[in-house]
Amino acid sequence: MRILFAFLTTFLVSGVISLPTQAGDRPIAVAATDGQSAPSDAQPAAPDTPAPPITKQARIDKLFSDLKRERNEKAAERIAGNIWNEWFQSGSASIDLMMQWSQKAMNDRKFDVALDFLDQVVTLQPNYAEGWNRRATVHFMMKNYGKSMADIDRALQLEPRHFGALSGLAQIMAETGHKQSALEAWQKVLAIYPMMRSAQNQVATLSEELAGEGI
Repeated sequence: MRILFAFLTTFLVSGVISLPTQAGDRPIAVAATDGQSAPSDAQPAAPDTPAPPITKQARIDKLFSDLKRERNEKAAERIAGNIWNEWFQSGSASIDLMMQWSQKAMNDRKFDVALDFLDQVVTLQPNYAEGWNRRATVHFMMKNYGKSMADIDRALQLEPRHFGALSGLAQIMAETGHKQSALEAWQKVLAIYPMMRSAQNQVATLSEELAGEGI
């Protein structure tokens, strides 16, 4: 199973001011004379106030809300993909470049090279949750489970809804024989991302195994 730790977008008002119409009279347009403006009780129109830009956090919060409500698996996958896209954007071109290099090194199974890049990422931008999650993934692939769990913990402190990091934690628990902890981690994933098929399958499998063991 491919490990993703998931481990893997005004108006101007114009016109003339008219006096009240008398019976049988036509409205009279009042023009300014001698350079003076005609008196008027009307208040000037307030200029349109542009809406404040939507923040990255607001976009992510909306995506998570949609993800929790969505009951179509393919639609949920698209929402989850959009969340990953937000997570991958660190706000720094140099960090993003190092993340790309680390991914290439991972794909080439050059884990030491990937760790070199990711060590720099988490040092330069320690509040970037995806940097910690990516490094946790590399440690997991190297079977450095203790180091992986430490990085997962840091990622979850920064983003408790990180279903990728939670999935990684669940996999480590399962591989080290802690089935109950693995089940609980997968259940947390489903509370965030109900339509994740792999999490659904793991919850079903682990529940059956633990029931058979008489927990």
